Amino acid sequence: MKVTISDAIRYIGVDDTTIDLFESQYVVPEGVSYNSYLILDEKVALMDTVDARGAVEWEKNLLDTLAGRQVDYLVISHLEPDHAGSIGRLVELFPEVTLVGNAKTFAMLPQFFPEGVMDCEKLTVKEGDTLSLGIHTLTFVMAPMVHWPEVMVSYESAEKVLFSADGFGKFGALSLTEDADWACEARRYYFNIVGKYGNPVQALFKKAATLD
Repeated sequence: MKVTISDAIRYIGVDDTTIDLFESQYVVPEGVSYNSYLILDEKVALMDTVDARGAVEWEKNLLDTLAGRQVDYLVISHLEPDHAGSIGRLVELFPEVTLVGNAKTFAMLPQFFPEGVMDCEKLTVKEGDTLSLGIHTLTFVMAPMVHWPEVMVSYESAEKVLFSADGFGKFGALSLTEDADWACEARRYYFNIVGKYGNPVQALFKKAATLD
């Protein structure tokens, strides 16, 4: 699925309507969406990849939207497969890409990916660090245990967009739930995925409240 968020920000995620259990335990009768975004500026930033189940469609969305451009940065918000499952393929496509993550991201990365990924250029960021893409600037906000220790969210200040990792997730593929109530499946997602991490969630809310 390709969606224009703005002239510069494009959604290139993938709907999975054939999955029966999310994380092998949560029933998802209306599927899930794997969320991935491109920011097209002087530099191009890719915000997450997708699960390997959706890699073929995602790669087509990615290359069509790039229209011949290169990916300069991959921002890794979270290492679970639904966010990071296609990092290996991205590196094959764009071996000069710089991986952007925090210290915990890069400490955990070798557990998931072979040496080819680890050989990439890396940019380690911490709380409050920024990355200029041209007109657009990303600010990185750490969100540990929402719901893994390496999770971070990214705030784009020119268009006031928060790329929120798992912070505001919900079950349901976009194509199947476009006109459905958002709250019910968001509530079920929260209870099951991040509900037991109440204190970290509250800490992230406090940080988010300071953003415009």
